[in-house]
Amino acid sequence: KALDLRVTKIVTPLGIAQKRKQAKVHHTILAQYQALNKIHTTRDQKIKEIKLLQSASPDDLKTLVAEVETNAATEITGLHAAFLHDLGRRLTVAQLDAVKDGMTYNVVNITYKGYQEMLPTLNEAQKNKIWNWLVEAREIAMDAETSEKKHWWFGKYKGRINNYLSAEGFDMKKESEAWQKRIKLASQKNAIN
Repeated sequence: KALDLRVTKIVTPLGIAQKRKQAKVHHTILAQYQALNKIHTTRDQKIKEIKLLQSASPDDLKTLVAEVETNAATEITGLHAAFLHDLGRRLTVAQLDAVKDGMTYNVVNITYKGYQEMLPTLNEAQKNKIWNWLVEAREIAMDAETSEKKHWWFGKYKGRINNYLSAEGFDMKKESEAWQKRIKLASQKNAIN
């Protein structure tokens, strides 16, 4: 029931007028979540069983766990491609992006907006680099099993972005502090008005 509600929250804003098409999109997203859950659960169960093997050496255990993780990743990659292909037949590019954003809590747009507000002097090349890395993170995060892991992927890419921006000459600590001051000042002005 909770999963069905989550999918409804993703599908409703797409504005699909045809009920049959809307139902197919809903079913496709629901099936994706279920298939991902099955892969993650099976992977985790196999890893748990491997770790209980007392006769295996630590190196053998690592090898067996890595094999299970690789097999699961391969399954997920195929599932991801099939999912996007199936949805792509029914949705526009903008709607497909909205589904991806819905599956990842709209982190791409929120984070991108945050970088632009924090660093108003970003040039177009820098903005494009940030955007592309966030979109790449979203593609991976879509298939993560929990919201924590989805956010972890974005955190990893934010680290990459921050390193890039530092190399571009931005003092990220100073920029962040200045941005927080601007937010606080704007909040105080709004409270007065």
